[in-house]
Amino acid sequence: MAVLLTVLVLFLLGFVAGFILLVMGAINFDLSNSEIPPGVNQPAKLRIIHIILICTAVVGKILENIGICTQVSFVRYMQRRKVLGGDPKLFIKDLWFEKVPVRIYQPKAPSASQKRGVMFFHGGGWVFGSIETHEKLCRAIARESDSVVVSVGYRLAPEHKYPAAYEDCLDATRHFLQHLELYGVDPARVTVCGDSAGGNLAAAVSQTLAGRSDLPKLRAQILIYPGLQALDFNLPSYQQNRGVPLLFRERAAFYVLQYLNGNAANLEEVLEGSHIPTDIKLNYQKWVSPDNIPEKFKVRGYKPRVLLDCTTEVFEKVKRFCEPNLCPLLAEDSVVHQLPESFILTCEYDVLRDDGLLYKKRLEDNGVRVTWYHLEDGFHGIINSFDSDWLSFPSGK
Repeated sequence: MAVLLTVLVLFLLGFVAGFILLVMGAINFDLSNSEIPPGVNQPAKLRIIHIILICTAVVGKILENIGICTQVSFVRYMQRRKVLGGDPKLFIKDLWFEKVPVRIYQPKAPSASQKRGVMFFHGGGWVFGSIETHEKLCRAIARESDSVVVSVGYRLAPEHKYPAAYEDCLDATRHFLQHLELYGVDPARVTVCGDSAGGNLAAAVSQTLAGRSDLPKLRAQILIYPGLQALDFNLPSYQQNRGVPLLFRERAAFYVLQYLNGNAANLEEVLEGSHIPTDIKLNYQKWVSPDNIPEKFKVRGYKPRVLLDCTTEVFEKVKRFCEPNLCPLLAEDSVVHQLPESFILTCEYDVLRDDGLLYKKRLEDNGVRVTWYHLEDGFHGIINSFDSDWLSFPSGK
């Protein structure tokens, strides 16, 4: 019996030691392939957040390999925030708009006039994120701007592929616009807003509603470091920030493929640019090109790339990247010029920076008023840390 216990203890110790070594090895690999730019404010905090994310992903992968749960479900579980409880300044209620779950934040203070309305779509690469992960942010928006905020719990990939997330956000927005009087919202002051993948969804919804005459017109779109195209993952910002947390270049391509197809097949072709035929890329070069990026954003190590062609087989799997509902940067001018006033936030140390810059140019070229705010020391995901106590950043606030 004593021998069996000794063997069991040694086995468990060996398992734990192996587990720790696996985690540490993955952390070291990721850290060796990452870069914290010198321009980032409080770089140690960013490194800590990055290590936490790596640990979560690695443990999730190990649990998936031994058959306990999928990596995606584990990461989602770890992302869940504790329930914040009530808010003295807000009425908070969970509802369904059509078949879409939403959470509404309404200021309690009475108002002499109707309030603003904000449709909010969370980020997370269409794979992660939820109403809960952006709870603090939506509460802050509702309180600080005295607005009725509707946070949308759209369906996630890879379980629900494109266009599920887009359709949920569109359906929820249409429902809200049709029932504004129930929430005391001014029909002339409704905004769509989102960060990262949520910015993509906000842009797509805004384009779809731009020509509608049967609904109130959107007052504005607020796009926080949005991802807006999947044709070129070698733009200057993708090259310069390829290893900068919290969004690596490879992960950006991985997420959009998960959203499109529910898997990351053809990742290498997407990264090298051999997933779209040359003639189609040349057709869109008027909108998606390094030539449209101001020169000051190219000084940090950008090298022009040769256009590569692709096989018919690969293009068949990703041809929907050319649809504006997935890649809003590719919308026709006839749509873009109808868009509402826009706010775009970009971060210097973000692979998606140039998506925002290219869309800013497109909007301005079509006579749309744009307010652009660029965080010189910002990185992707910084807004999620605006109220994270000791892991918050001045730029996030």
